[in-house]
Amino acid sequence: MPTVRATGWRSLASHWPVLLGLVAAGFQIVTGVATDAVATTVAAAASCYLAAAAFSRPWVAWAGILSASVVVTVSEIAGVAWWAGLSAYAAALVLAGICRGAPARALAEQAAAMLVFGGLAVVAVTISPRLGLALAGLALASHALWDYRHLRRADVVPSSLATFCILLDVPFGLAALTLAALG
Repeated sequence: MPTVRATGWRSLASHWPVLLGLVAAGFQIVTGVATDAVATTVAAAASCYLAAAAFSRPWVAWAGILSASVVVTVSEIAGVAWWAGLSAYAAALVLAGICRGAPARALAEQAAAMLVFGGLAVVAVTISPRLGLALAGLALASHALWDYRHLRRADVVPSSLATFCILLDVPFGLAALTLAALG
C-alpha cells in the first residue's frame, strides 16, 4: 500500500521543532549576536538537559527553557550576574535530582555537561570581547553535538527539544564565530 505524504501545512506542522529552532536562531541573530546572549543561550540550554535528568521526565526540558529564562531575568533584575543565578539553579537541580533518586548516570552526565558548557559561558563573558564571542560561539555550536547525541539515543530529553536545539545552536553559534573572526 502506498504511503501518503503530508503536504502543505501538515508537513510544516510535523517539522515544528526545526522551524522553531530556525526562528529562534534567526531572532537571536537579528537582535544582535553579543557574547552575553550567546553565552547565556549555551548555559541555559545545558540547564534544560539537567532539569530533565533531575526530574527523570524528558518533557521537563521544554519547561526548563522557561525556567532558565526566568532565572536569568530575575538574576539581572536583582543585580546578580545571570551566570550566578544559573549556577544556583543548576545546584538546586542537582540537589533535587539526588533527593528524588534520579538515575545517577543521567544526572551526573548532565551535571558534568552543565559544568563544561556553563564554565565555557562564564569564561567567555570574562575575557576579551572578540575572544569571548568566539569561545561562546564555539561552545554553542559544539552543544549541537550534545543535542545530536541525545537525539540519536532518544534519552533524557524529547527528540523535539534536541532537534530544536540543534537548529538554534548551529546557526547562532556559527554567526558568533563569524562575527568574532570578522571583528
